[in-house]
Amino acid sequence: MIYNEATLRFIRNHRFDDVRKLALQARSLADPEVDILAALTQIEGLQSAENKIPSWFQSEGVIYPPALSMEQCSSEATARYKASLLSGNSFVDLTGGFGVDFAFIAPKFIETSYVEKQAGLCELAAHNLKVLGLNPAKIENTDAVEYLKKMSPVDTVFIDPARRSDVGKKVVAIENCEPDLSAIQDLLLEKAESVLIKLSPMLDISQALLVFTPKSPEGDFKPPLGGWGSNVAEVHVVSLDNECKELLFLLKRNFNRETRIICVNLNKKGERQEISFCPSQEKECHIEYTSLVGNYIYEPNASILKAGFFKGLTRSYPIRKFHSDSHLYTSETLIQDFPGRTFQVETYASFNKKELKELLQGVDKANLSIRNFPLSVAELRKKLKLKEGGEIYLFATTLANAKHVIIKGRKH
Repeated sequence: MIYNEATLRFIRNHRFDDVRKLALQARSLADPEVDILAALTQIEGLQSAENKIPSWFQSEGVIYPPALSMEQCSSEATARYKASLLSGNSFVDLTGGFGVDFAFIAPKFIETSYVEKQAGLCELAAHNLKVLGLNPAKIENTDAVEYLKKMSPVDTVFIDPARRSDVGKKVVAIENCEPDLSAIQDLLLEKAESVLIKLSPMLDISQALLVFTPKSPEGDFKPPLGGWGSNVAEVHVVSLDNECKELLFLLKRNFNRETRIICVNLNKKGERQEISFCPSQEKECHIEYTSLVGNYIYEPNASILKAGFFKGLTRSYPIRKFHSDSHLYTSETLIQDFPGRTFQVETYASFNKKELKELLQGVDKANLSIRNFPLSVAELRKKLKLKEGGEIYLFATTLANAKHVIIKGRKH
């Protein structure tokens, strides 16, 4: 990890160059003392960090891992969010990786341990934590489960299981990850008061919660309230710039109440949209749907859509939902703080040819969204002969009376 001056100079001079083109030209551009492979890895890492981990990008001397580790590591925004959930005396990160989550969480604790089975990543962590001016941490180059079995109890454990198979294919199911959390959940809660688990945003939340449902001595499931996992105090559905990035499951020892779902949408400016609910609230919420299109329509952010907080939104905000399967909402007056995107309605039309012609008069391009509609975006775009983009937004959806409509509006 100690590069010679020629390699460092090459990195500085080419840090903004196209890495693929640079790889082809590097031998002719660099003197023989340059470690080309190391230099290309660092340039690629720097370019990724500029947007993903901006404070590290600004820190001279941070060393970056190969592309796969950079791809898998958390962004600074989501790492800071995790840190906001945790604090205490002792903390262990069982799957340290590149160390982004650890670096932001560790300052919230007094005693910290970073555990990682890849020796190279341990070396990177030791170097980077020092460069970043963070307090010394105990760094353990070992298997997470073996360390867990032997370690002393702590306040909090964080674990982000590997979501790739032995052949490098992405996996989603908890039991297919490494380590298999379904097999070690009792041990995790034996060793820590709180366990924060990072899981794939592709997981079905209700099914994942069942994995963490306590079992009877006979090995049978003991379904808690509403069939949701009583070891899980909270599920945080975390989006960044309206793209769902992480599911965070916060397990608490001896927790026996209903899980709370927190939907969070972050942006790079540090702003946050947040709303929370319990599954029973959504399940027991009875609403009337509407066939009337108001002056405004609302599209919930990605975290809310992922969590399935559909009916409950109409109790949190003075809005009405079009259809049980059309996750769009409407109101006559503007809702300023709606957690999602807001559009001012200009007009709407049925799928009648004449009405569509009037709706699209003067429109040659638009942003097209499908919400519970019989055609795909590609099929509808072809039928309407529209290019992508512009200031016009078209929402193809279904109203409470089962009528298919296209709503035309502009982003508010």
